[in-house]
Amino acid sequence: LSKILFIATANNINNIQPALLDRMELINISGYSLEEKVQIAKKYLIKKQKINHGLGMNSFELDNKVIEAIIKSYTRESGVRLLEKKISKISRWVAKSIVKNEDYNSHIQISDLNNILGVGSYQTTAEKNDISGVVNGLAWTQYGGEILFVESTMSKGKGNLSITGNLGKVMKESATISLEYLKSNSRLLGIENQVFLENNFHIHVPEGATPKDGPSAGITILCSLVSLVKNKKVKSKLAMSGEITLRGKVLPVGGIKEKILAAKRANIKEIVLPLSNKKNVDEIEKKYIKGLRFKYVEKMIEVINFSLEK
Repeated sequence: LSKILFIATANNINNIQPALLDRMELINISGYSLEEKVQIAKKYLIKKQKINHGLGMNSFELDNKVIEAIIKSYTRESGVRLLEKKISKISRWVAKSIVKNEDYNSHIQISDLNNILGVGSYQTTAEKNDISGVVNGLAWTQYGGEILFVESTMSKGKGNLSITGNLGKVMKESATISLEYLKSNSRLLGIENQVFLENNFHIHVPEGATPKDGPSAGITILCSLVSLVKNKKVKSKLAMSGEITLRGKVLPVGGIKEKILAAKRANIKEIVLPLSNKKNVDEIEKKYIKGLRFKYVEKMIEVINFSLEK
């Protein structure tokens, strides 16, 4: 076997045995952008599925807006496998209409998708920051980048911390660090110590059926708690990602390209990232980050001062 090359693929390398991973040469391939997926569909996938289903090339058409709607509302992936399945389903719907001599519009519209594919499963818009304690975070998953909503609230109690939303060990640690940082820097942040003695805190990340873990939600969780105790809303159309320390430093995180693409899909305008990740943003093609404003930070106090509305 000495002259045989094995090629393996994985969506998440964290599940690979360390001894096996150590013997591999890793090639990281980032997910496709929305624009790239649209072009792949137009040039390859639609034609392939028409041939597979015995349809003529003029049997139906999907313009860019319709393909974008399918990607945003019906798929959650870094590749195009699920997108191809949805195009295949449209092809079967068209084939059925032809066989039954049913009238159909060959120029398929966005309004037709509910009838063909059912109701869209995924929400791509950012959460509205209309109350304090709600923050948009950015996360990397095996499906690519995702918007991660963090919300917190407090009630009368003795300073206990509750965490819900199917969070892993690392994210729970980030929540504990966030609260301890708040307590130890209350004077700097203009927060009364009594707040921590007389209230219980609850942090929740929606979509409890989906496991979530990793350190990159650190600044999001802390910003949510500061917003809550100071009763100040976070800026709208703002998202963030970064790891924190007890000293209030912001450390770099991974999956920057995927997170930025997710932010664009959700109509985010401003992104807060660790200063150490600036080099990762510089490597991304300018057309993918057009319209986005980046704030690079090294300390948590910078995140708080930038994110909270005055």
